[in-house]
Amino acid sequence: MENQVLTPHVYWAQRHRELYLRVELSDVQGPALLPRLGCSSVIIAHCSLELLGLSNLPISASQAGLQNPAISITENVLHFKAQGHGAKGDNVYEFHLEFLELVKPEPIYKLTQRQVNITVQKKVSQWWERLTKQEKRPLFLAPDFDRWLDESDAEMELRAKEEERLNKLRLESEGSPETLANLRKGYLFMYNLVQFLGFSWIFVNLTVRFCILGKESFYDTFHTVADMMYFCQMLAVVETINAAIGVTSSPLLPSLIQLLGRNFILFIVIGTMEEMQNKAVVFFVFYLWSIVEIFRYPFYMLTCVDMDWKVVTWLRYTVWIPVYPLGCLAEAVSVIQSIPIFNETGRFSFTLPYPVKMKVRFSFFLQIYLIMLFLGLYINFRHLYKQRRRHYGQKKKKLT
Repeated sequence: MENQVLTPHVYWAQRHRELYLRVELSDVQGPALLPRLGCSSVIIAHCSLELLGLSNLPISASQAGLQNPAISITENVLHFKAQGHGAKGDNVYEFHLEFLELVKPEPIYKLTQRQVNITVQKKVSQWWERLTKQEKRPLFLAPDFDRWLDESDAEMELRAKEEERLNKLRLESEGSPETLANLRKGYLFMYNLVQFLGFSWIFVNLTVRFCILGKESFYDTFHTVADMMYFCQMLAVVETINAAIGVTSSPLLPSLIQLLGRNFILFIVIGTMEEMQNKAVVFFVFYLWSIVEIFRYPFYMLTCVDMDWKVVTWLRYTVWIPVYPLGCLAEAVSVIQSIPIFNETGRFSFTLPYPVKMKVRFSFFLQIYLIMLFLGLYINFRHLYKQRRRHYGQKKKKLT
């Protein structure tokens, strides 16, 4: 005797792209859709095959009707059949639903101990006024208020999901914060390494030449190391850009003052006047610049890899105290020595237009620069002093 076929309770909800069906049927876990009593068609078929001597032939679940639950969509109609425990006890339950609009014929279902959850994809993303093509709602069908949303709420949920998807794609394209931090450290490490190697080459070259040639090495310093100094000082523009866009936490003003001051001395005062390139002051300017940098850049390199060598740190925060004022003094001497040369050659001098017709010598701007040079010295000296006090002052407080 076969079990009576009944209709289960079905609850539904929708989104713009999907339909959700919840079938109230528990214990739908067996692989076979078979009656619990009597001999089924599958058993009869198997017995017939055994009589013919063909019992060893394989029989698929779909061929034998063994799928439980049996869920399919044909001609836009959902067919459901399953054996489980429903309102009428342990029986075979089934129902059929013809959808209002077209759906994709591949339903997805998930079994739980208490119910069967079915998801159906709409062919066109839109909001339906009802689930079925027939206007009258089937008695076994009801809204699933646990998942129910109004159209406006569903649109908000859809927008939220779309924003989440776009944010995920953006994060994947940009990389995780940890990856970006590592890239930033790698970039800064390479920049500081290149600058360290450049200024080290200048320092070693000038030192070796002085040890061999003595004072004679002063007068051809520019022709010996000018190309490397040009390279290092042009690359220093990157350091100011890093401070401006927030790649480093260094304040912009001290970095900008040092960049403009050094490049003015290198490219204008010394670089444009051959008479200046043979003067001994060039040696002292280049040598003092390189002394500061061969201790500053290794400190930054170690910071990029989260290392702290006490000797390098101490040199970074101490060497500048005597060297920085001496470097500014050497720059001032180079400017003073260049004033008569610029006056004599008239380079960069110009005459104001009518009615003024007054000649403005470039030496006038050099004199203004001398004042600004010592003002910049004060700003940078104050900044470096604060850095040193902040670094070593905190350690003293911790010790006490």
